[in-house]
Amino acid sequence: MSRGPKAAAVAALALCATLALTGCNGDKDAGAAGPTPASTPSATPALPSAPAGGAPPSPTKPTAKATPVASASASATAPGKPKASAPVPACASKAPASPDEIAVYRYTPEGGFHGLIVKHGHWGCPGPGGAAHFETVGEETYLPIAEDAKITALTPIVASTVSKPITVHELSEWLIAHPDKGLVFHYNVGKSGAIETLGQEEYTV
Repeated sequence: MSRGPKAAAVAALALCATLALTGCNGDKDAGAAGPTPASTPSATPALPSAPAGGAPPSPTKPTAKATPVASASASATAPGKPKASAPVPACASKAPASPDEIAVYRYTPEGGFHGLIVKHGHWGCPGPGGAAHFETVGEETYLPIAEDAKITALTPIVASTVSKPITVHELSEWLIAHPDKGLVFHYNVGKSGAIETLGQEEYTV
């Protein structure tokens, strides 16, 4: 049986109503869900990107500032106090005794011969004023001197700064009057064992 125009109209209205309700509910549900945020901020800060092919760089720790160390001299010496200087070693010459110099101390006619009491030694370190001193070594020694020995002397034996020849007698008289002066002479011993020449006197008194 065919439907009339009225029935077709009712059916069309019902279909429209159904479609309308479906579309409205869909829009309502979509609106209830609300818009989705484009991005959510991360709670963890982003690390610096690593260079290609390597691990990320480690954070650099600050370098501790070096503390200057006091010098040993500053700690050993109080401020304002002059530093004590090291003691200067005493001058001590260890040169061997001179083979041709003696210090003459006294005259003696020992054994009936003219003789001199002498000491051997060497020239030491310069003293005040730059004058060196004859350092004697060992004990006093007896040396005979020939009667005709060639002797030259200057002050204080003779009143002259230039060497002058004197006799054994003149030398012995001066030594008896002025013992233990230690005047230094160059000497030479002959084949007899006695002094043959005595000169180049060095006045060290």
